[in-house]
Amino acid sequence: MTTVLSVARGRGAEPRPPRRDDNDDIGPGKLSWRYRLTRLDVKYSPYVYIAPFFVLFAVVGLFPLLYTAYISLFDWELGADEQPFVGIDNYTALLADSQFWNAMVNTFSIFAISTIPQLVIAVLLAALLNTALRGRTGWRMGVLLPYVASLVALTIIFGDLFGVQYGTINNIIETLGFGRIDWQADRWWSHVAIATMVNWRWTGYNALIVLAAMQAIPRDVYEAAWVDGASKSRQFLSITLPMLRPTLIFVVVTSTIGGLQIFTEPLLFAPSAGTNGGATNQYQTVVLYMYQAGFQSQDLGYASAMAWVLFIVIIAIAGINFLLTRKLASSGEA
Repeated sequence: MTTVLSVARGRGAEPRPPRRDDNDDIGPGKLSWRYRLTRLDVKYSPYVYIAPFFVLFAVVGLFPLLYTAYISLFDWELGADEQPFVGIDNYTALLADSQFWNAMVNTFSIFAISTIPQLVIAVLLAALLNTALRGRTGWRMGVLLPYVASLVALTIIFGDLFGVQYGTINNIIETLGFGRIDWQADRWWSHVAIATMVNWRWTGYNALIVLAAMQAIPRDVYEAAWVDGASKSRQFLSITLPMLRPTLIFVVVTSTIGGLQIFTEPLLFAPSAGTNGGATNQYQTVVLYMYQAGFQSQDLGYASAMAWVLFIVIIAIAGINFLLTRKLASSGEA
């Protein structure tokens, strides 16, 4: 009975008026304007969201870089009334400066001694942390402690460890029957000591980056290799290392950029030496020499030219690594 009344009421009810749309009262011109505004919002709003980063980069990154290039073309000394334009004279003098080339050799030597062992140890440490260790979260956090520790405190501690008379390392060497090493006076051993400080601080950080890349490798690949009879070492050499190639290149590039700008470790390795990097500049790096020229000798034009030469060297090495990465990637796909 209720159904019949509902049907009858539905038949006799007046039809509902058509639903009005909010755009019915808007003319074609206003509708097209609103449509264009929506299109512009969708198209350009992402650029507005990321614009603050580029504005900040232009202020604190790009402007100082360009201003340094400008200063390098002048005989710019602090406190001087005039800064005459000298063109490329600062660059010419820099290329003929034996102390600059000595600093460049020291920089590359410390970089090579630190980067190669650091990369090898980081990969092995990441492989160990990738296993089913008990309390592995604690171990993974522990390897990052040298990175978060104060760099100044770390350098002072290592300076005491490498002390000539009372250093712990020399005491151990003497106990083993060898002679003491003058870590600060000898060119090679001072590079080894500074590289050891760099490795201690950055190895754990790079190990976590490599570990993240290892965990991104599909487990199915390892299971298929295990079914085929591949041992753990064979899986590591044939699966893990090839698939870590992009990450390893990234670590090498970042280590290169950081290694060529090393400053605090050699500065505090022997505080009495200051920015000289030893009595004979045996461990003076490019950035130490740059600081010495700019803020002690107050020759900002010469220091700016040095900064730009170092910048070009870093860009060139990064470019070589990029081309090498593309070549290795293309050969791997082939």
